[in-house]
Amino acid sequence: MSRMVGTVSRGLRAPIIRSGDDLVQIVSDTVLRSAAQEGFAIRDRDIVAMTEAIVARAQGNYASVDDIAADVRAKLGGGTVGVIFPILSRNRFAICLRGIAKGAKKIVLMLSYPSDEVGNHLVSLDALDEKGVDPYRDVLDLERYRALFGYEKHPFTGVDYVAYYMDLIRESGAEAEVLFANDPRAILPYTKNVLSCDIHTRGRTKRLLKAAGAERVFGLDEIMTAPVNGSGYNEKYGLLGSNKATEDQVKLFPRDCQDLVDAIQEKLLAATGKHVEVMVYGDGAFKDPVGKIWELADPVVAPAYTPGLEGTPNEMKLKYLADNDFAALSGEALREAIQERIRKKDADLVGQMVSEGTTPRRLTDLIGSLCDLTSGSGDKGTPIVYIQGYFDNYTAE
Repeated sequence: MSRMVGTVSRGLRAPIIRSGDDLVQIVSDTVLRSAAQEGFAIRDRDIVAMTEAIVARAQGNYASVDDIAADVRAKLGGGTVGVIFPILSRNRFAICLRGIAKGAKKIVLMLSYPSDEVGNHLVSLDALDEKGVDPYRDVLDLERYRALFGYEKHPFTGVDYVAYYMDLIRESGAEAEVLFANDPRAILPYTKNVLSCDIHTRGRTKRLLKAAGAERVFGLDEIMTAPVNGSGYNEKYGLLGSNKATEDQVKLFPRDCQDLVDAIQEKLLAATGKHVEVMVYGDGAFKDPVGKIWELADPVVAPAYTPGLEGTPNEMKLKYLADNDFAALSGEALREAIQERIRKKDADLVGQMVSEGTTPRRLTDLIGSLCDLTSGSGDKGTPIVYIQGYFDNYTAE
C-alpha cells in the first residue's frame, strides 16, 4: 500500500549560535538527536535546511554603523548622496541608513510609492486614484506628499516611515530631504551621486542612472563587499540581506556557504548511510494577501544548497488526470491508473496540459518558503528544518 503521509516539515531546536561555533557538528548532531528522540528514520533525499542567520552568526559576519559610513564615504564622496528605493523596514534598512547618513553631509531620500519594492505601502492605490496622482509620472516633494496624504502609518508596525527615516538621517549628522518617485532618474536634479537600495530591480536601476549621466552609482550590493577596519563583509551581496543585530551593528548575509552544506551532507552520509540534501535559506518567496507584503527582502532565497536541490518540479496535476484522462474511473481502478501514468511520465513536462497549474518555481525557492514558514522569525527556537517526503509522489510506498 502507498504511504499515507507525504511531505513532513519539522522545525528542530538548536543551541543559540555564537561566532566561531562549528555548524557542521551542531547541525548534524541536532538532526541525529532529533531523529532518535522523535522516532523518525532518516531517508535518502530528505532535506536539512538552516537559516542564513545562524550561518552568518557562526561566521561572525557583522558590520557596524561606522564601518558602513566609512565605505559609503569612500565610494560616494561624502557630500550629497541620493538614497533611492529603500524598503520600509526597521529591521532591514534603518541601521544601514544610519551608517549611510554618517558617511554623507546630506541625504536626498527618494521613496517609491505607493509601496516599496516588497509591498510595504506608504499610501493605498485608492488614495492615489482619489487624489489624481500618477505614480509613474508624478514626482512629489514632502510638502506635496503631506498635503495629499497626510501622516500615514504602517498598518502592522504603526510607524510613519517618512518621518522615521528623516529623523534617523538627521540624528546621524546629515541634512535630510525627501521626495517620492518611481523613476530612478528623478534623483539626478538633486545629486549625481546615488546609492540604489532596491533589491531585485537593482540592475535596471543602476543601468538607467548611469545612462542618464549619474557620476557615482552604487547599490547596496556594492557596500561592505570587503572588510572595513576588520569588519564582516559579503563580496557578492554587500549590505543586501542584512538584518539589525544591535542599535549600531548589522548582521550581513552569510558568505561562502557551499562548503558548509557539502560538509553537512558528507557528515550525515557517514553517520547514516543516507544521502540527505542540505541548504541554507533566508526569506521565503511569498506574498501576504492582507498586508500585501512580498516577503523576499533577501537577495536570494537560498545562498547555498547541495546539487540534488537544483531544478524545478516535474509534476502532474492529479485533478486534471482524474477529471479528464480517467473521468470514467473511480476507487481502486482510478488510483491504479493515476499511479501508472505518474510512473510513465516524461522527464520534462514543460508545456504539457497535464502539468498546467503546478507551481512553476525553482525547488530551492519552494523549499525555502516552506522552511521560512516552519521556522518562523520569532522565538520558536527552530533555526534548522528537517523535511521528509518532499520528492515523493502518489506512487511512493
